[in-house]
Amino acid sequence: MDHITFLVAVVIVTALAFDFTNGFHDTANAMATSIATGALKPRTAVLVSGVLNIVGAFLSTEVAKTISGGIVDDTLVTPGMIFAGLVGAILWNLLTWLAGLPSSSSHALFGGLVGAVWVGAGSDGVHFDKVVEKVLIPAVVSPVVAGVAALIATYLAYRLTERARRESVTKGFRIGQIASASLVSLAHGTNDAQKTMGVITLTLISAGALGHEAGPPVWVIGAAGLAIGLGTYLGGWRIIRTMGKGLTEIQSPQGFAAETASTTVILTSAHLGFALSTTQVASGSILGAGLGRRLAEVRWGVAGRMVAAWLITLPAAALVGGLAASVVKHGGNAGTAVIALVAVALATVIVLASRRNPVHANNVNDHHEVTVRTTAPTHVDTAA
Repeated sequence: MDHITFLVAVVIVTALAFDFTNGFHDTANAMATSIATGALKPRTAVLVSGVLNIVGAFLSTEVAKTISGGIVDDTLVTPGMIFAGLVGAILWNLLTWLAGLPSSSSHALFGGLVGAVWVGAGSDGVHFDKVVEKVLIPAVVSPVVAGVAALIATYLAYRLTERARRESVTKGFRIGQIASASLVSLAHGTNDAQKTMGVITLTLISAGALGHEAGPPVWVIGAAGLAIGLGTYLGGWRIIRTMGKGLTEIQSPQGFAAETASTTVILTSAHLGFALSTTQVASGSILGAGLGRRLAEVRWGVAGRMVAAWLITLPAAALVGGLAASVVKHGGNAGTAVIALVAVALATVIVLASRRNPVHANNVNDHHEVTVRTTAPTHVDTAA
């Protein structure tokens, strides 16, 4: 049992490492627009977001139950499979972070887990009907719903304030953004921290430490919340730049509309147990907000690269997870050690590569690729 106990500990640590990457990868979901418009200073934004991520982790466990007993058969899963799936998810998160692409950490996790279980236990180990119902359908529907809601909210915001003084509108919506961005952070903790809770719970079930269909223990909830909160505080500045400045030139009314739409969709889905991608929801909201303001231009090239990343995230992570599971399955403890060493080496290379072109709190708003037509709408937030 000693080697199993050690492997379970390794899987739990790896799951928390994924949770950490999820935090800095997805900070942009909550705070990119508030940082871009100047509603919050960058360091203040990530601190607020990190704290609220921790609080949000304690609000619900429905998504965690979907992962621990929904998309895979917990009677066929082993800790080694889960470890392999986490390796695929972590490496994909780091690669897309390096590229500044707001891909889905959630789909990286699902893909890595599905690929690893499929290779390790066969197709019977994966509940493909649940994958379609709880993952794929929300992936298609949620960004569209959030985008349409943000578009309508943005249009109404500008129409209702078109006679008001520009300075008053800017100040009012920036105050509103502080509240709406905080709610997105709370929702992100509620949705995304649960995914790591689900993975750790699945590991404990597979090792016999918990009964089948058990929910996450309190210590698992707390550890997952702290890990994602710490990752959020460090700030994924590359992705914050892409979402805050790369998709469209965000003004405070748009930021408020986008964040409100994201919060509504994420919290509703978390309550229903849908393990959706908060990245896709936030990106859809920002695109909708960009289209909702007259004369605002969306950078469709950036949007296209994001969508491409969304489409390949799940299969790419599944491929890596499957390959890692094959090595673990045939190599035993030695295979697990090899995969761990390879993963650490690749992660180190990615982090070192990121230092060649650093993005941090002091330059996150310095450069963007978006252009805006010379003729502006009646009320323009010039400080954005």
